[in-house]
Amino acid sequence: MTDKILTEHSGDIARIIFNQPEKRNAVSLEMWEAVEAAVVRFSKDPTVRILILSGAGGKAFVSGADISKFESERASEEGVAHYNATTKRVYDMVEAFPKPTIAQVDGFCIGGGVALALCCDIRICGAGSSFAVPAAKLGLGYGYPGIKRLVNVVGPAYAKEIFFTARRFTAEESLGMGLVNRVVDDALVGQTVTEMAEMIASNAPMTVNSVKFIVGETVKDESQRDLDACAAKVKECFDSQDYIEGRRAFLEKRKANFVGA
Repeated sequence: MTDKILTEHSGDIARIIFNQPEKRNAVSLEMWEAVEAAVVRFSKDPTVRILILSGAGGKAFVSGADISKFESERASEEGVAHYNATTKRVYDMVEAFPKPTIAQVDGFCIGGGVALALCCDIRICGAGSSFAVPAAKLGLGYGYPGIKRLVNVVGPAYAKEIFFTARRFTAEESLGMGLVNRVVDDALVGQTVTEMAEMIASNAPMTVNSVKFIVGETVKDESQRDLDACAAKVKECFDSQDYIEGRRAFLEKRKANFVGA
């Protein structure tokens, strides 16, 4: 694994950290492949209840593709196809990650960084953060999946403004359009994300994960929704030991100890 992607796992919380701060955490093919491997590993680890994605250095989450690698990675039709297929897999895998995900946004979040943040369930940023999708300044085509994710979060009017203008949006503007969940002081982003992750991880994981799945179904076209699977996940919650534990803890006025079964 490249040292430009770091992984951590402490207790219930796993982290993937983009570690190229000298380039504002621009991402190469090698880095995307390392992220893919980490997502697969954490998704299968039953001790992981939540995943945080962040960028090293405090100046950027992810600032898009590493342009210095274009000649070696995206100079041919085959290279472009391989790069695009890899990034699509990663975006799809983060979006489909079976447990909650948080994007911890410090500073710039540009292009592919916005696309990645949109794949996460929750986005928290600092007051000095800014967001942009500069595709229209570069003549890039932008496919349906990425635009659909943006529309799902901010709606069609703001999605058009983001793409049409290709400008940077402030943290305050991003909060107003729903692109981020919370804006905090720049010095408190990491602490806020960790506190929220701990709060989520302390709740019943079967309930949390079932809600993530069902919310994902609500944004699909009606003909594609798997309502039987939604109902099955609800039933699993009511059939679980955690449901018994939750009731007992409430009656006994103590903190529940959920095990995910």
